[in-house]
This record gives sequence, C-alpha cells and structure tokens, in this order.
Amino acid sequence: MSHSNLIAQANVCIGLSNPKSPENVNSVKRAAGNFRADAIYFTGTRYPRAVKLNPATTNMSRAVSLTIPIINTSCLIDNTPDNMKIVCVEFAENAISLAQYQHPEQALYIFGPEDGNLSQEIINRADAVVYIPTQGCMNLAATVNVVLYDRLAKQPPHDDNNDLIFKNRDINNKLKVKK
Repeated sequence: MSHSNLIAQANVCIGLSNPKSPENVNSVKRAAGNFRADAIYFTGTRYPRAVKLNPATTNMSRAVSLTIPIINTSCLIDNTPDNMKIVCVEFAENAISLAQYQHPEQALYIFGPEDGNLSQEIINRADAVVYIPTQGCMNLAATVNVVLYDRLAKQPPHDDNNDLIFKNRDINNKLKVKK
C-alpha cells in the first residue's frame, strides 16, 4: 500500500517533526500500537542518523506495534486528506487545553522535536492546536501517550469486560479484583 493510500484510509496518524532520539521514536511506536494509531510520519535527518550511528538501540516496541509503519516524509501536512484534521500539540499562545479538546474522528497529530518547537507554518495550517496543561514540557513519547490516551478516554463508552484484560496482560499476571 502506498503512503498516500495509507494515510487516506487511516483514522489516526502521528507526525513527528525532526525527532532525534531512537528511544523516543520506539516508545511512540509502542504508544501507536497500544492506542490504535495507523502510522507514524517523521521529518528530518536526526532520527535516521541516530539509528545508523547506534543500531543496537533498544527496541521499545512490542507485538502490538510491529505493523505500525514509520515513514520518512519531507512534509508532514502536504498529503493530508481533506477529511483528516491536522492537530498540533504544542505550547502555543491561544492553544486549546487538551482537557477541553474534542478529538475529530480522523486526525493527524503533529508533535514538535524533543529540543524545539513546531514551525509557525505548521501551526498556521493546523485545524487545532492543543497543549497539555502541565508545569513545564513533557518528553516526546510521554506527550504522545497522553494525547492518544485522552483521545481513547473521550470516545464513546467501551464495553468494560475482561476480554481486553485477558488478551493484553502479561502471561505472568493472574491478578483479580474481588467482587
């Protein structure tokens, strides 16, 4: 499947602007698998260079994220389909608090680099800019996890049953809550 077809069929994609840390990108990949994102796009040369310089970097992804593609692109927003909203996550004046934000059905969530900000050009083209109301900034992978969890938590109620727990817990975990 081509990259343009992949994003056209996706509900949730993650965009990383010039990430530098393979550990962070691997952790983002794990979050993408855990929270059902379809793909990760990234710009810049720092991440591929870091992977090349240290190929033994610990892989933080798990089986749930093995099929999540990580795709290098020259621009995070140029190929975004009309039905997919661009949501930037950044400390920016006039941004919407994540606590107040209602996620669109289809979204490309764009995150800035670990040591910088998104460009004003990307912010200007966004359908929404949200921030996480923390004291100080968060690690890139932690930020992705919080945003994707918030999206999941604000979706219609899920069936609360043990099927999900049985399917996903560690094989050594046999814990039960007394009724």
